[in-house]
Amino acid sequence: MDILQMKYFLAVAREENISRAAEYLYITQPSLTRQIQNMEKEIGRPLFERGGRKMTLTETGMMLKKRAEEIVSLYEKTETELMRPPTEIGGDVTIGGGETYAMKLIADTAMSLRDEYPNIRFHLHSGDIEDICERLDKGLIDFGVVIDPADLTKYEHLRLPVTDKWGIVMRKDNPLAEKEGISPEDLQGIPLIHSRHAFSRGHVVDWFGGTDGLNIAATFNLLYNAALMAKAGVGVVLSIDKLCNTSEESELCFRPLSPPLESRLNVIWKKYQIFSSAAQLFLARLREKIAAFPEKA
Repeated sequence: MDILQMKYFLAVAREENISRAAEYLYITQPSLTRQIQNMEKEIGRPLFERGGRKMTLTETGMMLKKRAEEIVSLYEKTETELMRPPTEIGGDVTIGGGETYAMKLIADTAMSLRDEYPNIRFHLHSGDIEDICERLDKGLIDFGVVIDPADLTKYEHLRLPVTDKWGIVMRKDNPLAEKEGISPEDLQGIPLIHSRHAFSRGHVVDWFGGTDGLNIAATFNLLYNAALMAKAGVGVVLSIDKLCNTSEESELCFRPLSPPLESRLNVIWKKYQIFSSAAQLFLARLREKIAAFPEKA
C-alpha cells in the first residue's frame, strides 16, 4: 500500500462513511471503494465492518489507523521540509511534552525566534514520557520536554534551569487548605486524584513512603479535568504548581508538599538527529536562553 491509499483509508475511518469520505477527497465513491477493497485484499483481512451506511474499524483497521497516522504525518513533515526553498529561513518545529510550567521557557524561546523568523511555525504535542519518546524515535517530533527521573541514555539532552514543584490542589474550604505544607501523613485516607503516571516516578512514591493507605479516588491525564473533579469535591489533586488557576478568585488553592518535592526537566532529541534549519535555529536559541537564565535552580 502507498501513502495515497493510507490517506484514503484515514478519510474513511474519520468519516465512517464512503460517500462523505469520497466527497472530502474529491474522488468518486466507486473509486474510493475499490481502493479500500484493494487494501483489504493486500492485507488479507477486513479493515471495516459494514453496518448500513456506517463503516466501523475492525481490530486490524484500528491497528492500521494508528500506524497510518504516524506514517502520513512523517511523510508530510518530510515533504514540507524538502519543498521549502533553501534560501528561505522557515519551517516547522514540533515539540512534545507533558503539562509543565517549564513550557513557558519553550514558549519564550519560540516567540523570540518568530520575532526574527516569522516563517517558522511551532507544533505542540501533549503526552506522557512513553508517548513522547516513541514519537521521537519515529521522527514524528523534533524535541521532547520530559520530567526527571527519565532514562536519557538514548538521547541528547539539555537540562532546563527550572524545576517543577509538587503539591496539592484542593478547594479552599478543605481543612488541608489551612496548612502551609502537606505531609504524607496528611493525605492518608484522603480521596486523592493523581495523573496516570505520577506513581511511575520513583521519587513521588518515595515521598509518600509507598502507596499503602492511599485512597485513590480518580486518575487523569489532563489537569483541567482533574481541577473540575476537585471543585466538585471528589478529592484533592496531586499536581505540579502553576498549571491551573489557584488565584484569589478561584475556588481552588495550591499547597506545596512538605518535605518539598521538586522535579528537574530536560529537553531531549534523538542522537545523531539531522535537524531542519528551523529546528537548528530553535535549539541554538534555546541554548542562548538557558545560558542567560538567572542563576537559581
